[in-house]
Amino acid sequence: MRNRRHLLSDCEGTREIWPAFTDVMSTMALILFVLVLLAYVRNLINSKRLAALEHQITTSEQQLRALHTDLETGRTRLAASQDMLRDQRAIVASSTRQLDALRAQLQSVAVLRVQVLTRLKQAIEAELGPRSDASAPLVTIGDNGNIVINESLVFEFDSFAIKNEAKPVLGTLARALGNLLADGDIRENIDTVLIQGHTDTRGSVAFNWDLSAKRATAVLDYLFETNPALADAYGSYFAAAAYSKFRPLDAAETEAAYQRNRRIEISVIPKDSNVRKVIDDYIQSVNPALEPKPDSP
Repeated sequence: MRNRRHLLSDCEGTREIWPAFTDVMSTMALILFVLVLLAYVRNLINSKRLAALEHQITTSEQQLRALHTDLETGRTRLAASQDMLRDQRAIVASSTRQLDALRAQLQSVAVLRVQVLTRLKQAIEAELGPRSDASAPLVTIGDNGNIVINESLVFEFDSFAIKNEAKPVLGTLARALGNLLADGDIRENIDTVLIQGHTDTRGSVAFNWDLSAKRATAVLDYLFETNPALADAYGSYFAAAAYSKFRPLDAAETEAAYQRNRRIEISVIPKDSNVRKVIDDYIQSVNPALEPKPDSP
């Protein structure tokens, strides 16, 4: 009896242990499933992250290659620009040298004109002295480069008759002009020796035109009269011009201004053909395809 009870007790105990073991196994299986699920989800997320990183790396590599290509292109363009800049600098340097040469040649023409006028002025002053009794300069070189002879040296007021005391001065001027024109190098560059007559602003236009013309002509006539060889050899170089009151040196309405404006000017005009030849030679050296235009008949 006792053994039977004992067996019944063991069976009941076994029945109690088995459900507990099943629960434990179910729980462990559930945990294992959750862990596997978590591992799968984590692996899936990491795969997506890895794919995104790989895409980002691929994009970065493409951008890097594009930047490298742009860099190489930029370097090539920079090298080409530097070459072009060097070429332009060489062209500018060459043009500057050519322009300097042209400027020097044109300046030599202008300097020759000033030298001629300076020699004439010195020749007159050697005869007269540079100043009048009132210490006013009777012979000057104006801002335009012309020799300016004060009217009071040559004429009385409102007269075109040459004063006796002016004749030695004009005689010296005639000899000086003859000596200058006898120099072939100087004569080659001179187109005209222009004797200009100027009056002050008082009086009518017609009267001043007539007076300035007569004064310029009187001076030129006396130059030829006192030095006939000048007219015979170089008469074609001379001309007289009247400017009336229209080119005053002083716009003031004072006696001093009027006296300054009444004057004879001597202008040496260079040959345009010589200046044009200098320019044509320069153009020809810059672009040989450009032919200079022939002189008009």
